[in-house]
Amino acid sequence: MNQTEVLFVEDSAGDALLTQQILAESKLPVHVHIARDGEQALAMLANERFRPAMIILDLSLPRLSGFEVLEQNPRKDIPVVIFSASERLSDKERTLSLGAKEYIHKPMDMVGYRNAVLGMVRNWAMSEQDTNGTVPM
Repeated sequence: MNQTEVLFVEDSAGDALLTQQILAESKLPVHVHIARDGEQALAMLANERFRPAMIILDLSLPRLSGFEVLEQNPRKDIPVVIFSASERLSDKERTLSLGAKEYIHKPMDMVGYRNAVLGMVRNWAMSEQDTNGTVPM
């Protein structure tokens, strides 16, 4: 089974590691690429050979914010899901107006975080054949 590529733009090493661990344990065929800041994310997206099925984007990033990444994203065809600790309605509205497909507040509990990550990947990165119930969780 081919792996689905996902770009996770996140400066927190803990969140990046936790997300990779959740997806590895889920048995979903996903390979997570990590960009630690907005500049690195845009550089990765500028490479036409890199074809992630989705982008999971934090807002609070060094060098370029998540808002700036959304504004400058050269790959508007790739769905972007915001995964942020911010609960500000203005942040949600702004990101959606800039082209994000969904805005998810990062849960602070492990079960909620796991469910959020798996839900994002299933909804935006996996094809129907990968999520028809045959993939163990």
